[in-house]
Amino acid sequence: MNSFTRRGFLGLTGAAGVAGLSACAGTGTGVGGGESSGGASNTIEFWSNHPGTSKAVEQQIIDAFTEANPDLTVKLVDAGANYEEVAQKFNASLAGGAQPDVIVASDVTWFNFALNDQLSPLDDLLSEAGVDTSDYVDALYGDYLYDGAHFALPYARSTPLFYYNKELWSKAGLPDRGPETWEEFEEWSADLKAAVGADASAMQLADGSNYLDWYFQNMAWHFGGGYSREWTPTFSDPATVEAGTFLQRLSQDGVVTYNATPAASFSAGIAGCILESTGSLGGISTDAQFEVGTAFLPGTDNCPTGGAGVAIPANISDERKANAVKFVEFLTNPENTVLFTQATGYMPVRKSATELPEEQTYLEENPNARTAIDQLSATRSQDNARVLVPGGGLRIGTGLDQVAQGEDVATVFERLDAETQQAFENQIEPKL
Repeated sequence: MNSFTRRGFLGLTGAAGVAGLSACAGTGTGVGGGESSGGASNTIEFWSNHPGTSKAVEQQIIDAFTEANPDLTVKLVDAGANYEEVAQKFNASLAGGAQPDVIVASDVTWFNFALNDQLSPLDDLLSEAGVDTSDYVDALYGDYLYDGAHFALPYARSTPLFYYNKELWSKAGLPDRGPETWEEFEEWSADLKAAVGADASAMQLADGSNYLDWYFQNMAWHFGGGYSREWTPTFSDPATVEAGTFLQRLSQDGVVTYNATPAASFSAGIAGCILESTGSLGGISTDAQFEVGTAFLPGTDNCPTGGAGVAIPANISDERKANAVKFVEFLTNPENTVLFTQATGYMPVRKSATELPEEQTYLEENPNARTAIDQLSATRSQDNARVLVPGGGLRIGTGLDQVAQGEDVATVFERLDAETQQAFENQIEPKL
């Protein structure tokens, strides 16, 4: 990969960067005319970033689909290294050129495409195909609801988990569980710092270019704040400022450090704990040379959902849409969501999936995987300021980097309020 962060093009700054962000969020162009997909309506182009290093299992599912549907072909396209690069590639296709039949659309990319009529509403298409959507996990399917319609099916869905090194936990004299609150974690931090030593971190978090804004949402909610209420930014709310001050204190006390790949540091044994996606569970479980513990995020009922769904472009033929629906239903059916999630660590997106014998056996043998499923009962849909306002993730992540580096929290968060409000008024409000 080149010098882009996980957010890829989202590292852009300045006026050109703002324009790029709008375009990559699907707000820079109207629906283009790219109707063809290699000129074959029986070829389904699936654009994916292969979440959780899932290319092999995606191809396995595709092979099973084409065996069951010999009149159809699925072409798996490497559309980017991350969700944002997939969105950038799709946005470029809207200006004219070949469009895909199915795209991976993340929690922060789908809405602006839907708002600009660039994704197909799925409800009627699914109904016509006889797909029973009631079997999808309600909290995950509901994340794609806008203006009375759903614009994606849940696919590579995740929440953050609290991962901890059980050996270091024992060395620090801590109970074999995650902290129940952030205040309790701070109480534990001195013992944990002593246990990990000078060459390691008590906790590592992703930096602002690598989804710190996703994880910090939990901390903001825990203190009674958040990024927004509906469309009104609330960064300068005293409770959100308190959460930012808490994060800054952990940083200045040397409890928390930041890098682009905390999962790698944790697996290498140089971080006592991390907040990381459930989608990293498979890799961490394989790479770590110690017993890994997982727990709910600190607090009560304040875990954000995340990850990605699969969506169908609006500007393709009805025949292609029908083929695409057939594929996305197969991709996310109970058996395949079990196959996909066991290979990656993401959560099953079908209710009935957890009742399948192969999943029951897997969860018994891998209790860490059950943590994410159990935590679904404590999830909340994310604040609009992060997932629905264009550039929200980058904007918040940049601000959190500034907080971690010692800038005045209230000043940074007041700036976030103003920038978020401006983005909403310019790019969202006129279309609502």
